[in-house]
Amino acid sequence: MRYSPFLLGRLEGRFHHLKRPLVDAPAAQRDPAVIDTVTTMLREIESRGLDAVRDFSRALDNDDRDDFELCARDIAASGDRLPPDLRQAIELGAERTQAFAHEQRSHLVGFETELCPGLVTGTRYVPVARVGAYLPAGRFPLTASAFMTVGVAKAADVSTVIACTPPQPDGSANNAVVYAAHLSGVDRVFVLGGVQALAAMAFGLLGELPVDMLVGAGNAYVAEAKRQLFGTVAIDLLAGPSEVAVLADDSADPELVAADLLGQAEHGANSPAALVTTSEAHGLAVIAAIERQLQGLSTASIAGAAWRDYGVVTVAADRETAALLMDDLAPEHLEVITAEDDWYHNRLRNYGSIFLGPWSTVAYSDKGMAGTNHVLPTAGGAKHSAGLSVSRYLKPLTYQRVTRAATPALARAVQIISDSEGMAAHSATATRRLAVYAEPASVE
Repeated sequence: MRYSPFLLGRLEGRFHHLKRPLVDAPAAQRDPAVIDTVTTMLREIESRGLDAVRDFSRALDNDDRDDFELCARDIAASGDRLPPDLRQAIELGAERTQAFAHEQRSHLVGFETELCPGLVTGTRYVPVARVGAYLPAGRFPLTASAFMTVGVAKAADVSTVIACTPPQPDGSANNAVVYAAHLSGVDRVFVLGGVQALAAMAFGLLGELPVDMLVGAGNAYVAEAKRQLFGTVAIDLLAGPSEVAVLADDSADPELVAADLLGQAEHGANSPAALVTTSEAHGLAVIAAIERQLQGLSTASIAGAAWRDYGVVTVAADRETAALLMDDLAPEHLEVITAEDDWYHNRLRNYGSIFLGPWSTVAYSDKGMAGTNHVLPTAGGAKHSAGLSVSRYLKPLTYQRVTRAATPALARAVQIISDSEGMAAHSATATRRLAVYAEPASVE
């Protein structure tokens, strides 16, 4: 999440920085060592199958089980092993995320239209058949990940959704992650992590046919595995470290803005956080508030490093400049806390998801409470792509139906174009139909 030199050149004199990143490199920069490791692992798993999966699981996760699958009884009972308040919060997040996904699905409606007499065309929305979801459960288990991946796939009517989640230090699965998957409608759960998990799902090594699509966040190795497996299977998107940007003016509370910037910086020491403001006094107040809040933050070693190395604060001369700067950043998560939220909402176009007003915060979506999906594009991907949603699991398949009466108008135009291109076989598909059309006993 960086400004482009081209835009900064165009806007020279209309902004200045109060804080610049210390690291002048993309936070999601690909590591050649990671690429080589993943390539070797995928090649090994593709050739040796489940034996290689077991070897990597033993070496990387200290897990020597032969059967990676959790039985249905253990999956269903995972919620019983949780504190009641955590169980209730997970149930609420699952319910809201599925409700939003079902509402999205209801607006994706197939259609049929007659473009000209005898030419009927249309679209049907058909779900992919099999999805594999990766559910992270490392230092910070992403409990809500199953809501966004498994639950939304089920809202799209995907028939089979399997999930892999890495083992905890004691070898068990994370109960909160499993319970979230259970509530989201998962069909099977496997205690298997990392590259080997994605490969096992993509190559059909878990007692299932190969999945058609891989979804879910993960570390740099998981992201690289998805990139290399793309084409063998579909993927949701290639996501790097979590990003947050706040667009604020002097009406915003500096303490809230600071808290929200640190809330996403906490994801990792390479998670960018940016503030664009039209008020220098506000920008300085946010910087001071961040330093204060870091003093009492238990994850200060992570959030503080991210803020130090990748944090940026920019003061824009006016709202138009602020909007241009923010669209150039194209952040994964964008908060707008101004006296003119509606103006910015109508103007801005490059972001993964937007959070409007002082009562909104990214964490509400992160944990599934807002209902929207938090599997979102990073590293400028929001300039051209949207995040995961129910539509990503659906294929808009087109069809056409042509009658005899429509043949002359279609065939003659196709013949003319094909002949001009020198594509004789294309031309023949049209001219042969014209010949049949001219016969008395033509086919309807």
